[in-house]
Amino acid sequence: MSFDHREEHRDPAMLMVQANLDDMNPEWTSYVSDRLFEEGANDVYWIPILMKKGRPGIMLNVLVEETRLEAVETVIFRETTTLGIRYTPAVCHRLSREFRSVETSWGLLTVKAGYHRGKLVQYAPEYEECSEIARKHGIPLKSVYDEVRVQFSKLMPAPEPE
Repeated sequence: MSFDHREEHRDPAMLMVQANLDDMNPEWTSYVSDRLFEEGANDVYWIPILMKKGRPGIMLNVLVEETRLEAVETVIFRETTTLGIRYTPAVCHRLSREFRSVETSWGLLTVKAGYHRGKLVQYAPEYEECSEIARKHGIPLKSVYDEVRVQFSKLMPAPEPE
Protein backbone atom coordinates (compact mmCIF):
# COMPACT_ATOMS: atom_id res chain seq x y z
CA MET A 1 0.00 0.00 0.00
CA SER A 2 1.52 3.32 -1.01
CA PHE A 3 0.29 6.72 0.09
CA ASP A 4 0.81 10.17 -1.36
CA HIS A 5 2.67 12.08 1.35
CA ARG A 6 1.33 15.37 0.04
CA GLU A 7 -1.91 14.43 1.82
CA GLU A 8 -2.28 13.86 5.56
CA HIS A 9 -3.10 10.20 6.18
CA ARG A 10 -2.75 7.14 8.36
CA ASP A 11 -0.71 4.13 7.26
CA PRO A 12 -2.60 1.19 8.82
CA ALA A 13 -0.50 -1.77 7.67
CA MET A 14 2.75 -1.06 9.47
CA LEU A 15 4.87 -3.18 11.81
CA MET A 16 7.42 -2.29 14.45
CA VAL A 17 10.12 -4.95 14.21
CA GLN A 18 12.52 -5.28 17.15
CA ALA A 19 15.60 -7.30 18.03
CA ASN A 20 17.77 -7.16 21.15
CA LEU A 21 21.48 -7.59 20.52
CA ASP A 22 24.19 -8.08 23.16
CA ASP A 23 26.91 -9.62 21.05
CA MET A 24 27.01 -7.45 17.92
CA ASN A 25 29.77 -4.96 17.19
CA PRO A 26 28.06 -1.55 17.56
CA GLU A 27 30.16 -0.23 14.65
CA TRP A 28 27.86 -2.24 12.38
CA THR A 29 24.74 -0.22 13.25
CA SER A 30 25.19 2.41 10.51
CA TYR A 31 25.71 -0.25 7.87
CA VAL A 32 22.70 -2.27 9.05
CA SER A 33 20.55 0.89 9.13
CA ASP A 34 21.55 1.80 5.58
CA ARG A 35 20.73 -1.73 4.34
CA LEU A 36 17.33 -1.64 6.08
CA PHE A 37 16.47 1.70 4.47
CA GLU A 38 17.54 0.30 1.09
CA GLU A 39 15.04 -2.55 1.59
CA GLY A 40 12.13 -0.22 2.35
CA ALA A 41 12.23 0.49 6.09
CA ASN A 42 10.38 3.70 6.95
CA ASP A 43 12.41 4.30 10.10
CA VAL A 44 15.34 2.63 11.86
CA TYR A 45 16.65 3.47 15.30
CA TRP A 46 18.77 1.91 18.03
CA ILE A 47 18.31 2.11 21.80
CA PRO A 48 20.99 1.19 24.37
CA ILE A 49 19.60 -1.40 26.82
CA LEU A 50 20.67 -3.57 29.74
CA MET A 51 19.97 -7.24 29.11
CA LYS A 52 19.92 -10.26 31.41
CA LYS A 53 22.83 -10.60 33.78
CA GLY A 54 23.45 -6.85 33.40
CA ARG A 55 24.98 -7.17 29.93
CA PRO A 56 24.92 -4.00 27.83
CA GLY A 57 23.13 -4.36 24.53
CA ILE A 58 21.27 -2.46 21.85
CA MET A 59 17.69 -2.76 20.66
CA LEU A 60 17.11 -2.48 16.93
CA ASN A 61 13.74 -0.93 16.00
CA VAL A 62 12.50 -0.92 12.42
CA LEU A 63 9.22 0.59 11.23
CA VAL A 64 8.16 -1.08 8.00
CA GLU A 65 5.11 -1.69 5.82
CA GLU A 66 3.91 -5.29 6.06
CA THR A 67 4.60 -5.73 2.34
CA ARG A 68 8.34 -5.05 2.94
CA LEU A 69 8.66 -7.29 6.00
CA GLU A 70 10.38 -10.22 4.29
CA ALA A 71 13.14 -8.03 2.86
CA VAL A 72 13.70 -6.37 6.25
CA GLU A 73 13.79 -9.73 8.04
CA THR A 74 16.42 -10.96 5.60
CA VAL A 75 18.67 -7.99 6.36
CA ILE A 76 18.22 -8.36 10.12
CA PHE A 77 19.03 -12.08 10.14
CA ARG A 78 21.94 -11.77 7.67
CA GLU A 79 23.55 -8.61 9.01
CA THR A 80 23.04 -8.81 12.80
CA THR A 81 23.67 -11.44 15.45
CA THR A 82 20.05 -11.83 16.55
CA LEU A 83 18.37 -15.20 16.84
CA GLY A 84 14.84 -13.77 16.92
CA ILE A 85 12.62 -10.83 16.03
CA ARG A 86 9.51 -9.35 17.70
CA TYR A 87 6.64 -7.76 15.78
CA THR A 88 4.09 -5.20 16.93
CA PRO A 89 1.35 -3.88 14.63
CA ALA A 90 1.50 -0.11 14.19
CA VAL A 91 -0.55 2.64 12.59
CA CYS A 92 1.33 5.79 11.61
CA HIS A 93 -0.35 9.18 11.30
CA ARG A 94 1.61 11.20 8.77
CA LEU A 95 1.25 14.91 8.17
CA SER A 96 0.85 16.21 4.67
CA ARG A 97 4.10 17.72 3.49
CA GLU A 98 5.49 19.95 0.86
CA PHE A 99 8.93 21.14 -0.07
CA ARG A 100 9.49 24.87 -0.48
CA SER A 101 12.57 26.72 -1.71
CA VAL A 102 13.72 29.82 0.13
CA GLU A 103 16.28 32.38 -0.97
CA THR A 104 19.24 32.72 1.40
CA SER A 105 22.59 34.48 1.19
CA TRP A 106 23.96 31.14 -0.13
CA GLY A 107 21.27 30.63 -2.77
CA LEU A 108 18.06 28.59 -2.77
CA LEU A 109 17.67 26.05 0.03
CA THR A 110 14.83 23.63 0.71
CA VAL A 111 12.43 23.51 3.64
CA LYS A 112 10.12 20.57 4.36
CA ALA A 113 6.80 21.80 5.76
CA GLY A 114 4.26 19.62 7.58
CA TYR A 115 0.52 20.36 7.75
CA HIS A 116 -2.08 19.03 10.18
CA ARG A 117 -5.66 19.47 8.98
CA GLY A 118 -4.40 21.97 6.44
CA LYS A 119 -2.49 24.16 8.91
CA LEU A 120 1.29 24.48 9.02
CA VAL A 121 2.53 22.87 12.25
CA GLN A 122 6.14 21.86 11.46
CA TYR A 123 8.91 22.99 9.19
CA ALA A 124 12.58 22.23 8.94
CA PRO A 125 15.45 23.01 6.59
CA GLU A 126 16.78 20.01 4.68
CA TYR A 127 19.81 18.80 6.60
CA GLU A 128 21.98 17.64 3.67
CA GLU A 129 21.75 20.98 1.88
CA CYS A 130 22.46 22.95 5.05
CA SER A 131 25.42 20.80 6.08
CA GLU A 132 26.91 21.16 2.60
CA ILE A 133 26.63 24.97 2.85
CA ALA A 134 28.12 25.01 6.36
CA ARG A 135 31.14 22.95 5.25
CA LYS A 136 31.62 24.86 2.01
CA HIS A 137 31.58 28.27 3.73
CA GLY A 138 33.18 27.25 7.05
CA ILE A 139 30.22 28.44 9.12
CA PRO A 140 28.24 26.77 11.91
CA LEU A 141 25.42 24.53 10.75
CA LYS A 142 23.09 26.22 13.23
CA SER A 143 23.71 29.57 11.48
CA VAL A 144 22.55 28.10 8.18
CA TYR A 145 19.47 26.59 9.84
CA ASP A 146 18.67 29.92 11.52
CA GLU A 147 18.78 31.86 8.25
CA VAL A 148 16.71 29.27 6.36
CA ARG A 149 14.06 29.29 9.11
CA VAL A 150 13.93 33.11 9.15
CA GLN A 151 13.58 33.28 5.36
CA PHE A 152 10.87 30.60 5.38
CA SER A 153 8.89 32.37 8.10
CA LYS A 154 8.84 35.51 5.92
CA LEU A 155 7.07 33.52 3.18
CA MET A 156 4.35 32.15 5.43
CA PRO A 157 1.12 34.00 6.21
CA ALA A 158 0.47 34.95 9.82
CA PRO A 159 -1.12 32.10 11.79
CA GLU A 160 -4.90 32.15 12.08
CA PRO A 161 -6.36 32.61 15.57
CA GLU A 162 -7.76 29.38 17.06
